[in-house]
Amino acid sequence: MNAIEIRNICKNYGDCKALSDITLDISEGEIFGLIGPDGAGKTTLFRILATLLLPDGGNASINGTDVIKDYEKIRCSIGYMPGQFSLYQDLSVEENLDFFATVFGTTIKENYDNIKEIYSQIEPFKDRRAGKLSGGMKQKLALCCALVHNPSILFLDEPTTGVDAVSRKDFWNMLYRIRESGVTIVVSTPYMDEASKCDRIALIQHGRIIETGTPEQIKESYPYTLLSVKGKPAYPMLRFLRRCPGIISCFSFGSEHHAAIDPKTTDERTLAGLLESNGFKNCRIKEIKPTVEDCFMQLAGKVTDNTLRIK
Repeated sequence: MNAIEIRNICKNYGDCKALSDITLDISEGEIFGLIGPDGAGKTTLFRILATLLLPDGGNASINGTDVIKDYEKIRCSIGYMPGQFSLYQDLSVEENLDFFATVFGTTIKENYDNIKEIYSQIEPFKDRRAGKLSGGMKQKLALCCALVHNPSILFLDEPTTGVDAVSRKDFWNMLYRIRESGVTIVVSTPYMDEASKCDRIALIQHGRIIETGTPEQIKESYPYTLLSVKGKPAYPMLRFLRRCPGIISCFSFGSEHHAAIDPKTTDERTLAGLLESNGFKNCRIKEIKPTVEDCFMQLAGKVTDNTLRIK
């Protein structure tokens, strides 16, 4: 059964198209990832689903309830953690949590079992002002406030942005345990490596869904042979590779370049010879499996609408 159904949702800000005909189904009890860069439309979609923003067209439902007609009912059944820390920074940890519990007509004590695993990590700092917490602690407090009323669906808008690698890993481990309790989790992120942590994902660019499926399905659909190319100097090599015959696309990934090739036109040996004959040193080329980021770059290249868009 679907926890969330989205049909042809559109949203414009003047002449700027933030969302164009978004259609998605999200199943109960899954972690669904909305993956895309800043400005792709992730936050706008989350605000519509959280009943904070009206769409210009289309419709959406949460647990069968319309997000426009029955917004009050929906707000009692969802938890929403916005991208920016939005709790009261002059209130203490405990005061923030108590406030949000009161807003939803409950108490910390009544739903303590629902948050105790997360809250136990910040409880030693319960008297500290929220504004004085570290990034990871703020993240945990915001998650507690989103869960204190025991929602069935949790929206997390870029929850790991600006958080260190250890805190990111801990956060995802917490999400897995929350999912085990039956909560449907919808998370947005600009980090392509987090896509593999989701059950299913949707890739979004310029307000449009360009692909959906499991991370493995999306990687398996990559249509080209992909090569990892290393050598020096790196940036001139990138520019050279993009001009080589048989190179469909080439992007820099840290210390290496990922080159999609047409195997009828070029191969590893041919490419290595071209690079060496043109003065590039320490060249190493090998075939690799595509990542979600490789797939995103390939699919995003098909989006030709250059109209200005905002987040």
